[in-house]
Amino acid sequence: MRSPALPTFAGGLARRQLSSAPRAAPVASSLVARTRGYATPNGPPPANFRTSRRVEWPWDKERTSDRLGRYFLLTEMARGMYVLMEQFFRPPYTIYYPFEKGPISPRFRGEHALRRYPSGEERCIACKLCEAICPAQAITIEAEERADGSRRTTRYDIDMTKCIYCGFCQESCPVDAIVESPNAEYATETREELLYNKEKLLANGDKWEPELAAAIRADAPYR
Repeated sequence: MRSPALPTFAGGLARRQLSSAPRAAPVASSLVARTRGYATPNGPPPANFRTSRRVEWPWDKERTSDRLGRYFLLTEMARGMYVLMEQFFRPPYTIYYPFEKGPISPRFRGEHALRRYPSGEERCIACKLCEAICPAQAITIEAEERADGSRRTTRYDIDMTKCIYCGFCQESCPVDAIVESPNAEYATETREELLYNKEKLLANGDKWEPELAAAIRADAPYR
């Protein structure tokens, strides 16, 4: 018959050994504690890890003879003078504006103008397509019917301070009445001078008609 104290003694001995044995820290907790505050598990970075590498300048490795030759023989100045003389005999890249002017594309969008037919009759038929398509709402047109049944404008205003020079008015005109001339020199001293009326636009058309007709002919094959 077994003694009832044997299991109790064996269990107590096992518990005592387990309690006296050193406990191993969890691997995850030790890794977190070791890398806390750092981006890598290798611990803190070195003190100069952000310091750039030392720059070694080429002249530190030059020979004394090369350095003396550059200083006393003026090789750098000779190179600069060679570049100067090379450019001296080439044609200039600049022009003396406004006394000289460069070429202008036939599609250049400058000051607005109203054109006439060779007979002197106004081209505009008051269809108001330019007024409707203008994204800046810079065009204002008023028209009336004439005795012969045709429509002509009584008011044609363009606020040049609003115009964005998109060219939509010229593209939408079915009779090539409103165009943008090649003139880019129309600066004014007051804002009121940039509020164009019909008379001003017709005067611009009469002034620039040869250039306008030539630009339209040059661009015609591409339309």
